[in-house]
Amino acid sequence: MTSTAARRAYTGPALFSFGFRPFFLLACAWPAVIVPLWVLAYLGYPPLAGALTRDWHVHEMLFGYLSGVMAGFLLTAVPNWTGRLPVLGTPLFLLAALWVAGRVAMIAAPQAAWAAVVDSAFLIVFASVIWREVLAGRNWKNLPVCGLVTLLALANIGVHLRPLQPDLASAAERLALGVAAMMIALIGGRVTPSFTRNWLAARKVTALPAAASRFDLAVLGLTGIALAAWVVAPASPLAGIGLGFAGAGNLVRLSRWRGEKTLAEPLVWILHNGYGWLGLALAIMGSAVLWPARVPSSAGMHALTVGAVGVMTLAMMTRAILGHTGRAREAGMGTLAIYLCANLAAWLRLAAAIVPAHQALLLGLSATAWSSAFGGFVIVYGPMLVSPRVDQPVAMTAHDAPQSGA
Repeated sequence: MTSTAARRAYTGPALFSFGFRPFFLLACAWPAVIVPLWVLAYLGYPPLAGALTRDWHVHEMLFGYLSGVMAGFLLTAVPNWTGRLPVLGTPLFLLAALWVAGRVAMIAAPQAAWAAVVDSAFLIVFASVIWREVLAGRNWKNLPVCGLVTLLALANIGVHLRPLQPDLASAAERLALGVAAMMIALIGGRVTPSFTRNWLAARKVTALPAAASRFDLAVLGLTGIALAAWVVAPASPLAGIGLGFAGAGNLVRLSRWRGEKTLAEPLVWILHNGYGWLGLALAIMGSAVLWPARVPSSAGMHALTVGAVGVMTLAMMTRAILGHTGRAREAGMGTLAIYLCANLAAWLRLAAAIVPAHQALLLGLSATAWSSAFGGFVIVYGPMLVSPRVDQPVAMTAHDAPQSGA
């Protein structure tokens, strides 16, 4: 039975008929709620002050939101990469329930050992599923994706060891950020020019994105080396220089993909926008290492998380949902508003790091824009995620199941 035939044979709730459905919905509902709560806690409003810590906030963004989005994307793409049957129905429900259990545990007792075990279980199980599918399908070119998921699982365990090994936990946080950056460089760096090429070719535009080349591989390699150096030695000038060059390299890479030709279609230009945040974030992170007195480290961190991760994941999710639920890949006003709010949240959060005199106001505005983006996503796309396709199921195209690599 093929992947498409398996989905046609499925007769359960639509929500558990495809990996992206429960995970995209749950993952986006989560940050829409918790970020405003975290900002209130950070600003000292009772009873949240002290109850929600900085460590909890970082954990839930990296290992709550990001892991959920990765699960939705990979559980949808891997069957098309490998030709194997998809995870759906009861197994998908149980995997989603395990993710939810982790979120509940981290709210109920974030410092408890049992909560660490429950929370860590999801990424361990998920990584095992991805490894099994890729290896069984002999899909060797996507082994780097398996490796990144495994590193994220290990980073989560490391963060939970903070009471015993605080330095290890800090390195684990950086590792998770590095994984996020590499996932965007690896997968975003493939789908952005691919989708752009398809869109431009359909409109008979002759100036197409540059084909993948050794330059792309060199930028990926430089990015990986620079991030690894930063994880191990975050204050090293070599790490700062490497991050700066990696940021510049990714921006040059982006400039070769003809993003300026796509302004008429938000579903396409938002991919360029999200990748641009990656290049900017790496450059700021490098500057913070080299000139710590002038560039706050939180500026680079939030350019990466709120900007690159937030914008790129929303770009990927909105496009995937429209295509896989049988709708036209065209951005309506609701989708455009989601994109604008996500970018506004990123710029405001960056400003809050740079202009501490107005930090409280800027944080509040950023949180409002962030919640508007993700709350808007749930409102606009939630009904699509819980309802059957509007047409008969079809297999994803090769471009909707991107391979890893340059």
